[in-house]
This record gives sequence, C-alpha cells and structure tokens, in this order.
Amino acid sequence: MEDKTIATPFQKKPFKPNPGFVRRSNTGNNQIQNNKGKDEENRINGEIISTKVRLVGDNIENPGIYTITDAIRLARQMNLDLIEISPNAQPPVCRIEDYQKFLYQRKKKEKEQKAKASKIVVKEVRFGPNTDEHDYQFKLKHARSFLEEGSKVKAYVFFKGRSILFTQQGEILLLRFASDLEEYGKIEQMPKLEGKRMTIFVNPKPQKKN
Repeated sequence: MEDKTIATPFQKKPFKPNPGFVRRSNTGNNQIQNNKGKDEENRINGEIISTKVRLVGDNIENPGIYTITDAIRLARQMNLDLIEISPNAQPPVCRIEDYQKFLYQRKKKEKEQKAKASKIVVKEVRFGPNTDEHDYQFKLKHARSFLEEGSKVKAYVFFKGRSILFTQQGEILLLRFASDLEEYGKIEQMPKLEGKRMTIFVNPKPQKKN
C-alpha cells in the first residue's frame, strides 16, 4: 500500500532564530546557548523575534526604530548585547549593553528593594478595655508620630481576667483609634481577637511633600 502522510495543522514549525542568534557566555566569548538560565527572562540578540525594535539608552547616538538586523549589527560593533526590555511595546524596546552586567544590576536592584521592604518597623500601642480619655489621647499622639516616621502601628487591647467579657468595648476603642488616625495611616485589618488580645494594624500613608 502507498504510504500517504498527511500533515496536521498541529505540527510545530522548527524554530528559526533571527540573524545573529548569539548568547554571550559568562566569559565574554560569543557562543550559542539554547538553554536559558532560571533568571534569564529577557530575549537577547537573535532570540528577539520582532523584525523591528526601538533602541534606547545613553550609548545610542540616534535612538529610534531599527531593523533587528541593523540593531544586532550595532550591538556587535560595540561588542555588547541587544537586550529586549519591553517586549509588549510596538515595536519592542531594546537596550545595548553587556548582558551579564544587565543581569547583575537587575539582581542588585531586586535585592535592594527586598531589603527596603524588610526594614518596615512595627511599633506597638497597648490599651486596656477601660482606658480613660487622657491615656487614650496620649497613646494616640504617639501613634501619629510613629506613622509620620514611616512605622507600622500595631495597637491592641489586652483583656486581663474577667475583662475578656468586654471584647465589644475593646473593638469600639480600636475602631475609634483607626478612625482618629485616618489622616496618617490606613487600616490593614479589622480588629481581630486572638486569645486575650484584640489587635489592629495601621499602615503609614505616604507623606505629602511640601
């Protein structure tokens, strides 16, 4: 019987990289590397699938739209990489720089942002269910200063002994507290009772610059 093979529409076409499909190695020597590393999310050089790109950066004398061939040629002349930084733009936006240096700077920036986020200070303010007005205003004043300096405020009512019967009174106090701080902070969660403590968190609002 004659073998008749019918191609289906689901068969994938082989990948054809753009001219100049080169991934630079860690040593700076150009070589083709088909396996992207875990942190290598940006297309570079011939991996970029668009036929035209927009070049930006201080090292580009004439920023603007280039064909992918001309952009790669320019990158090679500078002994650098063509890096796609905004793939969803029309056309995609690219920079020309050393790819390993680009990865290093990106990781450094991510590390700095993570360190900055971890530096959030939490200041505690403690109340009793029967806190008087003078004591309330005193602690409210301190909470305002904490928020103004950029700290998060954790306020809680501690119920000692039979005072646990007055949880509703403690909730009202904490909601008032959050309302009085509305100009300086934003409530993160509603009052929550855990054991003998009812807690509320208030995050600082960005301060308006004069």
